[in-house]
Amino acid sequence: MEISVVIPTMNEGQTIGSVIESLRYLNPKEIIVVDTDSTDGTQEIARNLGATVISESKRGYGRAYKTGLSHCSGEIIVCLDGDGTYPPDVIKPLIELIFVNRVDFISCDRMTLRTPYSYTTLHLIGNKILNRTISILYGFRLYDSQSGMWVFKREILEKVRELSDGMSFSQEIKIEAMRKGTLIEVPIRYGIRLTKPKLNTWKDGFSNLFQLFVSYINK
Repeated sequence: MEISVVIPTMNEGQTIGSVIESLRYLNPKEIIVVDTDSTDGTQEIARNLGATVISESKRGYGRAYKTGLSHCSGEIIVCLDGDGTYPPDVIKPLIELIFVNRVDFISCDRMTLRTPYSYTTLHLIGNKILNRTISILYGFRLYDSQSGMWVFKREILEKVRELSDGMSFSQEIKIEAMRKGTLIEVPIRYGIRLTKPKLNTWKDGFSNLFQLFVSYINK
């Protein structure tokens, strides 16, 4: 079983090294870092640690992931942020769950075990609104539609439609996984961010909500 890891980055020089090192135990076939114009040495750090670094000048969370996923060749794909907030030590058990539970896609749920230090009340409210909207429109229940850590079978990518270049990519890939395969959520401990967040709470929140309706109309 070959594992591909995809990590989108933009100025994650403070944490990307420790994230890559923490993935060694998986013996991945490849660690792909998709970087958007970092100026703090992120690319150099990742490359020196053996990662495949792809420069993506076009900004967008979804754009970075689509670029990285197009270069993956592993049977299992792991996606997580480069800021050190997601726990790499749970990845191996999650991969085992994919085969034991016969599911296609596992999304990590930050909400169930959240703390006020790792996830703000405002973000929690916004997440719940988006989760509820997904439930109404699609009939699927999600506890954390905005999670950025996923483990899934490569074959599910062949079934999903074209996804957004923006932040809504995270919710869209989960919706597609639920519609075209089997998805489960697993609670994780979400860490405290050390670097500056890229999320614009209000702008991205309303954009994701709007995109849910656009996606539903065009499904």
